Amino acid sequence: MAQCAYCKAETELYENGTPVCVVCAGARAVNPRSPAAESQIRLKLLQEVRQATDRVNAAAESFSSIVKVIPSDVPNPDGALRITHASRELSTARAELMVAHRRLNEFLSRGVIPEDLKVS
Repeated sequence: MAQCAYCKAETELYENGTPVCVVCAGARAVNPRSPAAESQIRLKLLQEVRQATDRVNAAAESFSSIVKVIPSDVPNPDGALRITHASRELSTARAELMVAHRRLNEFLSRGVIPEDLKVS
């Protein structure tokens, strides 16, 4: 038996070659999306991931450059503060990247559209 592409329940029902359970098929029938709409959502989510990745890369580069400039002995108070700020920026950027990946994964695997991308 195959697993539903959206909720991973076991099913024998296929829709356009994709395994889908009765519950998910009913939900998609009630709220059908055009391929163009799905493509637009996927594109927006991919852009979010790309932008978040760029922020992480920039923050990581900034952090690395600050750490390289600080001498190997005990850094002065300003150096420690710069490292702390760069570290927080990097942590925030990584958390945002995780959120972007999660949103894209939920859309691709289960068809969940994030609230801010839903069209009324």
